[in-house]
Amino acid sequence: MAITSRAPAPGGGGAAPAPPPGGPPGRGTAWAEGVEQARRAATTEPGRLRIIGAVLAAVVVLFGSAAVWEISGRVTAADDVVGRSQPLSADAASIYRYLADADTASSSGFLAGAQEPREVRSRYEKDIAGAARLLVSAAANTGAEEESRTEISLLSEELPRYTGLIEQARATDRQGLPLGGAYLRYANERMSTHLLPAAQRLYEAETGRLYTDYDDARSWPLASLVTGVLALGVLAWAQRRDYRRTHRVLNQGLLAATATAMVALLWLGTGHTVARAGLSEARSDGQQSLQVLNDARIASLRARAAENLTLIARGAVLAEDKRSDKYDVDFNADMKKLDAGLATALRLADDEAGRAPVARATDAVKQWKQRHAAARESDVKGDYELALPQVIGGKDSSGAAFDIVDSSLEQAVAHEQREFTREARGARGALSGLMTGAAALAVVGAAAALLGVGRRLSEYR
Repeated sequence: MAITSRAPAPGGGGAAPAPPPGGPPGRGTAWAEGVEQARRAATTEPGRLRIIGAVLAAVVVLFGSAAVWEISGRVTAADDVVGRSQPLSADAASIYRYLADADTASSSGFLAGAQEPREVRSRYEKDIAGAARLLVSAAANTGAEEESRTEISLLSEELPRYTGLIEQARATDRQGLPLGGAYLRYANERMSTHLLPAAQRLYEAETGRLYTDYDDARSWPLASLVTGVLALGVLAWAQRRDYRRTHRVLNQGLLAATATAMVALLWLGTGHTVARAGLSEARSDGQQSLQVLNDARIASLRARAAENLTLIARGAVLAEDKRSDKYDVDFNADMKKLDAGLATALRLADDEAGRAPVARATDAVKQWKQRHAAARESDVKGDYELALPQVIGGKDSSGAAFDIVDSSLEQAVAHEQREFTREARGARGALSGLMTGAAALAVVGAAAALLGVGRRLSEYR
C-alpha cells in the first residue's frame, strides 16, 4: 500500500489549528462587564458591604425625598386654605350679603319716600360699593376656574342694571308717579332671580374649592410613611447582620442613621396628625359655623326686604296660590330659615363669645315677629299710615328689631372668622419646618449609614 505524504504548510510549524465551532469569541459589552464585576464583588464580604451601604443610603434618601414631596403639597394646600380659598369663600358670602342688604336698604329708603334717612341711603351705597369692590378682588384672585369667572362676569353685568332700576324707582317716586313701586319690584325681581342666585353659585364654587384644599392638606402622606418604615426595617436588618458577623452590639454610624430616620418619621407623623386635627377643628367649629351664620344672616336680610316690599306692593303681587301676598309668603319662609339657622348656630357655638350674639339675635327675632304681626294686621285693615311706622319707625318698630338681629349676627360671624383663622394657622404651623427638617435628616442619615458601613470596610484593608 502506498503511503502519501502531505506537504508541510509554508513557513513550517505543522498544520494550523482549526477555529472553534462557534467562531471567535466576541468582546463583552460595558454593561455585561459591569454586571460581572458586581457579581464577583458580591461574592466577597467587602463587596457585599459596599452594596449594603449603597442600598441603605438610597432608602434613607428615598424616605427624605418622599417626605419633602408630600409635605410640600400639604403645606401648599394649607396655605391655600388660610390665604386663598377661605378668604375667597368669605368674600363670596360677603358679596351675597352686600347684595341682599342693598336690596333691603333700597326698599326701606323707598318706603320713607322724600324723607329717606341719610343713613339708609349711605347704607345702600356702601353695600353696592362693597359688592363691586369684592367682585373686582374675586376676579383677580379666583384664577382660571371657569365656573367662578362665569358667575363673576354675570354679577358684574347685572349689578349696574340693578342700580339703574333703583335710581329710576327713586326718581319716579320723587315725581309722585305710581311707576316707582313697579320699578322697585322689578329691581327686586332682578336681584332675586339673577344677582342673588349668581352670588350663591359663586359662594358654592369657592366653598367647594375650600373643601378640596382641606382634603388635600389633611390627606395622609402614605408614601412617606411607607418609605420611612422601610428605611427603619432595612437599617435594623443591617445592624442585625453586622452583629451576627462581628458580635459587636453597636455600629455607631448605623445607629445614628436609624435615629435620624426615626426622628424624621415621628416628626412627620406627629406634625401631620396635629395639622389634621387643627384643620378638622377649623372646618367643624369655624367654617361650618360661618356657613350657618352667613345663611342665617342672608335669610334675615331677605325677610326684611320682603317685609318692606309687602308694604310697597300692597297686595299687587300674588303668590303661586293666587290668593296670598307673595312678599308676605316670602317673609314667613325666610323667617323659618332664620329660626333654623340660629338654632343650628347656637348648637355649633363652642364658647360664650360665640353663643352670646346668637342668643341675642334669637331674642330679637321674637320681637321682630311680634312687631311684624302688628304691622301686618294694620296693613290688612287698610291703615297704611299706622303700619308704616311700625315697620320703619323708631326703636319699637320691626326695623329696630331687625337691626339688632343683623348686628348680632355680624358680631357672631366676626368671632367665628377669628376662630377659623386661628385654628387654620395653627394647623399650618404644625407643618412648618418639616420639609427642611426631613431633607436635612435624610442627608445626615444617609451619610451616617455610609460612615457606619465604611468603618466595617476599613477592617479589610
